[in-house]
Amino acid sequence: MSLTETAVSDRFRDLADRLTGRVVTPADPDWDVERLGWNLAADQRPEAVVVPADASDIAVVVGFARDLGLRVVPQGTGHLAAPLGDLSGAVLLHTSRLREVEVDVAAAQVRAGAGVLWGEVTSALAPHGLAALAGSSPDVGVAGYLLGGGYSWMARERGLGCSAVTAIDVVTADGRQRHVTADTEPDLFWALRGGGGNTAIVTALTFGVFPVVTVYAGMLLYPIARAGEVLRAYEEWTRDLTEAATTCVRLLHVPPLPDLPDFLRGQAFVGVDGAIDLPEAEAAAVLEPLRALGPAIDTFGDLAAAQLGLVHMDPPQPVPAIGDGLILDDLPEAAIEALLAAAGPEAQTALLAIDLRHLGGAAGRPAEHGGAVDHLPGRFLVYAVGMLPDPALAPVLEAEVAGLRAALEPWASGRDYSNFREAAVPPSRFYDTATLERLRAIKQAYDPERVIRTAHELD
Repeated sequence: MSLTETAVSDRFRDLADRLTGRVVTPADPDWDVERLGWNLAADQRPEAVVVPADASDIAVVVGFARDLGLRVVPQGTGHLAAPLGDLSGAVLLHTSRLREVEVDVAAAQVRAGAGVLWGEVTSALAPHGLAALAGSSPDVGVAGYLLGGGYSWMARERGLGCSAVTAIDVVTADGRQRHVTADTEPDLFWALRGGGGNTAIVTALTFGVFPVVTVYAGMLLYPIARAGEVLRAYEEWTRDLTEAATTCVRLLHVPPLPDLPDFLRGQAFVGVDGAIDLPEAEAAAVLEPLRALGPAIDTFGDLAAAQLGLVHMDPPQPVPAIGDGLILDDLPEAAIEALLAAAGPEAQTALLAIDLRHLGGAAGRPAEHGGAVDHLPGRFLVYAVGMLPDPALAPVLEAEVAGLRAALEPWASGRDYSNFREAAVPPSRFYDTATLERLRAIKQAYDPERVIRTAHELD
């Protein structure tokens, strides 16, 4: 259903009186701020935005929405806002106030609220010599990242982040608060680890962390004119690479933004970044074949684990962007040529970056007692993105991103990684038949009225 602005204000006024948190409607002066996601290119227009103070608020909102025939869309940061599409008939539930971070050093575990960002977790862990399987950006939300799988700079060594999750606190569509573990509710626990937030609204997650103080990490940057040489060398280097190395090769066309350092602003590069979790001398020996190519910039060295989020140079604040991803089973010469045609030295492109993150190792093996997504197939995880300073450029960027996917289609896996898909696609792109059937059955058991809605739905 879709309500008029007046009806929204009337219906949600009573809800606001029942909450500790806040309800924002189109009648409020800060509506156009509160409805924004991290990706500012997504024009989110729900019936209302609710910013709950705690799980009890969320339970009230769920019951309110169910009674009115509305749906609830939980959102931590809104990095994956684009696939949501039309939000009429929905309440956007911003979990940004659920920011508790509790470190249990003895158990090597962290409990993080659904609004916590990875930078907050890594900072809390640093004094204890611990590290998490965190996202490549410190501003990525813990909850959404883990619910979708979680590829970190330690993925090839330690697997996907969702496989480290040991407990999840949720509110289900019936308004009940539940503590979900492998013992208490095994089906729901399985579904939430990689199956997204389709089956319940997460309020906090508990996950294992690791004794890592420093990692050999950084970036090698070469002029874009050497893109073909570096891509070919990187592909060969990754064929028989230690699982201690999780890296990414990138084609970068950096816009002339004023807040960027001089060496980046308006320049184009091919780069390799990532982490090698070995002692410095051993890690340097692993990296030597790429370092021997003579990068123009080399920042690899021992880095505090808490600083890993800086390696990939993701934007530190919300930005408008258009992007999409896929998984490649292989990277033969023809695929390299397709990448060069899209963003190599001769290309005229609006894309900021094309990333190829190395898969395999522990990230490519089913995790013991894993969830709905317990590994990723293929050799490389691809993500292409462009900034959108002017909405009029959207068709150009959309065409370039779609064109890249089409050019790489001959080597694409039959599976996608949901956290890197910015388009509404069938759920069969993320799960095999048996997994999808089980996820749908669990959704039916816990949310038969389809109250909860997420970026990539199961139906």
